Amino acid sequence: MDFSLTEEQQMVQQAARDFAQNELLPGVIERDEKQEFPAEQIRKMGELGFMGMMVAPEYGGSGLDTLSYVLVMEELSKIDASASVVVSVNNSLVCWGLETFGTEEQKEKYLKRLASGEVIGAFCLSEPEAGSDATSQKTTAEDKGDHYLLNGTKNWITNGNSADVYLVMAQTYPEKGHKGINALIVEKGMPGFEIGPKEQKMGIRGSDTHSLMFTDVKVPKENRIGTDGFGFKFAMKTLAGGRIGIAAQALGIAAGAYELALKYSRERKAFGTEIANHQAIAFKLADMYTQIEAARMLVYKAAQDKDNGANYDLSGAVAKLYASQVAMDTAVEAVQVHGGNGYVKEYHVERMMRDAKITQIYEGTSEIQKIVISRSILHD
Repeated sequence: MDFSLTEEQQMVQQAARDFAQNELLPGVIERDEKQEFPAEQIRKMGELGFMGMMVAPEYGGSGLDTLSYVLVMEELSKIDASASVVVSVNNSLVCWGLETFGTEEQKEKYLKRLASGEVIGAFCLSEPEAGSDATSQKTTAEDKGDHYLLNGTKNWITNGNSADVYLVMAQTYPEKGHKGINALIVEKGMPGFEIGPKEQKMGIRGSDTHSLMFTDVKVPKENRIGTDGFGFKFAMKTLAGGRIGIAAQALGIAAGAYELALKYSRERKAFGTEIANHQAIAFKLADMYTQIEAARMLVYKAAQDKDNGANYDLSGAVAKLYASQVAMDTAVEAVQVHGGNGYVKEYHVERMMRDAKITQIYEGTSEIQKIVISRSILHD
């Protein structure tokens, strides 16, 4: 077991750390308050190669491994989870899915622009009646010969208004259940495609979350990903890798909250000494550190499994389940270490606590992760 990072991975990690400090930290509180999408920061991340990290250079990507991607996600998430989720969706759900299952024509037309950060993408699976139960797709894609006629609604879509390319799951053959679902590439501006109001969220408020409405949207047949009926399998395979990205986000939120709590404990004095010298605080920090280290090993292992070509369904689910719990627990304790100041925006930890919660919900709730894990260990 080798936990050391290569020189290239260390350089990527440092680049992400520097970017987070210099570009994401200034204005992060204001963006959260105003629910402002970090458009300029996303553009710069595209220039750094963060938007298509695992995509081959021939398609405009950085050609890096999953562990490098995880390192970047961790560093960005220490500062701004609203920005890091854009990176996660574009890398894990959109670019990976297109590169792995798309045609050469689709890669040329869409993947190159997505991987370079010229445009960003969105992954559209959830619906008003299909959250955790992703098989219950009510959005329909009626086969019309040379095109599909798309009708329905998608909910809670990250990058909902900022994306230009949308991967949409829709039911073509209801009688076949989940085996009748297709994955279609939809472009912003297609007639009949409307974007609903921005969601008013508790956390990751800078992230651009919207509902999407499709009314008789004509989607060319060549925009279908994979064979007829491959959509559900495409979504599940893509989400398995997406969990690693969100696990890394959760790890970053936890690590960022811990670092702030550690720093504060060394500066704040009570009863004549720095609060770090009080056992009640010191033990909180010890627990935070231990849990974060454990989460980090789980996230890195999942990334390594993916890089090694091993099955990462189980390790990805375990990493997301545990890291998201650690993010929530650590952020709450970081607020506690800060005392009254923890409830104040300028100290950042209250925002991190609000941001942490979503890691237990999106790209598979913690309950869904337990289903994945239990099925895996019981049927192994």
